[in-house]
This record gives sequence, structure tokens and C-alpha cells, in this order.
Amino acid sequence: MLAILLVLLVILLLFGGGFALHLLWWIAIALLVVWLLGFLLRAGGSRWYRW
Repeated sequence: MLAILLVLLVILLLFGGGFALHLLWWIAIALLVVWLLGFLLRAGGSRWYRW
């Protein structure tokens, strides 16, 4: 019984970690697109961000 619970716990952790990593990849891609658009569409050579 304990082995089954441990296996289920490991599966749950791996699924949760995989989902979180997948979500982080999509967030990173979205930020990259926003950064590239800001870099390409900047007006008059001024920066659109403050850093």
C-alpha cells in the first residue's frame, strides 16, 4: 500500500512539474515576442522601457 502511494506521489509531482515548465516556456515565448516587437517598433530611436 505504501509503495502504491509513493508511486502516485511521484507521478503527481512529475505531472505538476511538467505542467509548470510547459507554462513557463509559453510565458518566456510571449515575453520574447513582446521584447522583439518593442525593439523593432521603437519610435525615433527612443527606448520604450526604462531599464
